Order: sequence, then structure tokens, then C-alpha cells
Amino acid sequence: MKSFLFGLGLGVGLGVLFAPMSGEETRNSLQERANDLAHSARESFEQGRDRVQRGISAVRSGSSNLAEQAKGAAEQVTRPTGTERNL
Repeated sequence: MKSFLFGLGLGVGLGVLFAPMSGEETRNSLQERANDLAHSARESFEQGRDRVQRGISAVRSGSSNLAEQAKGAAEQVTRPTGTERNL
């Protein structure tokens, strides 16, 4: 990962040095790219957060259903059948 970031930084640096644009144009271009990258990162974060929230909701729903099933099964087991004998 470090080598990728180093290569990225080197590429940006060389691009700025040999760019055909003026300094102000280059700064504006870099600012736009940085804003685009930040926007993309925000969107990715929000999508991940939404996915996690949906997963949590699904787990809660599933656990509620299982709890209801267990409660029903426990009630059936403890319900008198009328065939019990007193000893």
C-alpha cells in the first residue's frame, strides 16, 4: 500500500511539474479533483453504513422471529395435556 501511495504522489508531482496549465489552473484542477475524491469517499462511506444498518435490521428481525418461535414452543411444552396422573 505504501508503494502505491508513493507512486501516486510521484505521479501527481511529475504531472504538476510538466502540466501545460498555469499555476492557478493547476491549483483549481487539483482542488476539483480533491473535492470529487472527497465526495466519492463520502458516498462510499454512506453506502457502507446503509448496508450495515440493513444487516443489523435483518438480524434483529430474524432474532425476534426466533424468539417468538421459541416462546411458542416453550408454551406448547409446558401446556397441560390432560393426560397427567397425580401420584
